[in-house]
Amino acid sequence: MTAILIVARPQVMDPSFSDSIVLVMNDLGPAPVGIVINRPTQVPVARLFPNLKALEPLQDKVYFGGPVEFGSVWFLFRADSKREQAVQALDDIYLSASPDLLLQLLSRSKPTDGLRIFAGHAGWAPSQLEAEIRRGDWKLERADAHAIFNHQSEHPWPAAQAPKHST
Repeated sequence: MTAILIVARPQVMDPSFSDSIVLVMNDLGPAPVGIVINRPTQVPVARLFPNLKALEPLQDKVYFGGPVEFGSVWFLFRADSKREQAVQALDDIYLSASPDLLLQLLSRSKPTDGLRIFAGHAGWAPSQLEAEIRRGDWKLERADAHAIFNHQSEHPWPAAQAPKHST
């Protein structure tokens, strides 16, 4: 379990990462993989699963997880113990891309409690993220469940356009 939280500094101009908070896992492959955790889309979770009628009344949105494999679905969830097809990110937080596990979680009586669904993920080449951190593009933060599931500091994706005023 080697998850860290990185927060984009103002100089990050890439629209996929500006104003982003990313949960980064360093043990999923040869280079870091992350999930942008604070960028909700306008897409309701129910739209991804039209056959699950219990999701229709829910307001939960799919989150922009990052620009890599944008068509893929990843999710973070809380659990008391390790689940098959999931990797532990923090003490009681797990990451997975398993469709079967996601359908199990969405079939619960409170389907989206302790669950966030993401389209895509973030990825870096070997040593790329370390170089970006040294350059000052990212601030390191302690990763915890509150930071992941807190709905207070969200920046919609894509970034909202400034309203046009007519004079």
